[in-house]
Amino acid sequence: MKRVNIMYDGAQYSVGEADVEAIKEAIERAHERGRADWITVNYGEGRPQPAQLLVGPGIPVSIVPIPADDPLPGDADAEAEERRAEPATEAGAGGVDKVDLGD
Repeated sequence: MKRVNIMYDGAQYSVGEADVEAIKEAIERAHERGRADWITVNYGEGRPQPAQLLVGPGIPVSIVPIPADDPLPGDADAEAEERRAEPATEAGAGGVDKVDLGD
């Protein structure tokens, strides 16, 4: 998953390289307990800033999974462009921020 957009109070937030099910579970746990809880997300374009969203009963929130841009099968031009765009990295090199989805 490329990222998950989260719509909350009319604003868009995101979680990069996200596990949709983990986000849903964090929100569902708050609803099951009957009390609100915080999740950490990103806000803004370019250099996103960490933001805390309060989730729980009566607080509307929606999640929108954004898949990776996969080329159509057999699209040689798109596949070649994707290979050129991929940065060369060493195994285990950083680059993915971890997001705290609460307990």
